[in-house]
Amino acid sequence: MKFSLDKHEKYVMMKLNESKLNSLFTPQLKSELILINTEGQRNIILDLSQVKFADSSGLSSLLVGHRLCKNADGVFILCGLSESVSRLITISQLDSVLSIVPSCEEAIDLIFMEEIEKELKKEAK
Repeated sequence: MKFSLDKHEKYVMMKLNESKLNSLFTPQLKSELILINTEGQRNIILDLSQVKFADSSGLSSLLVGHRLCKNADGVFILCGLSESVSRLITISQLDSVLSIVPSCEEAIDLIFMEEIEKELKKEAK
């Protein structure tokens, strides 16, 4: 599986450089997400702009990322979805579970808004 990682202070941007997200790549994606999470990163942006096809095992890896970030009090955001991947997520009714934004810039903005919100809640206590 080809991908690139761009680590920042508040988040990690992971870009999949594959056209398919299927059972061939799912185990490696899951283990990479677990590794990122165990390194202390709680906010992950997954850029799927190169992915044109996904199947149910691909969706399961997205749910793993969502669960890891949620359990770490962070966010898992998908961006750059193709029409077919977006349709599969909608049909699977995961669009109400997963955080999805059109662009990577919006994903970064969303993470910073979430972090500010958490800080404000801490100060209010």
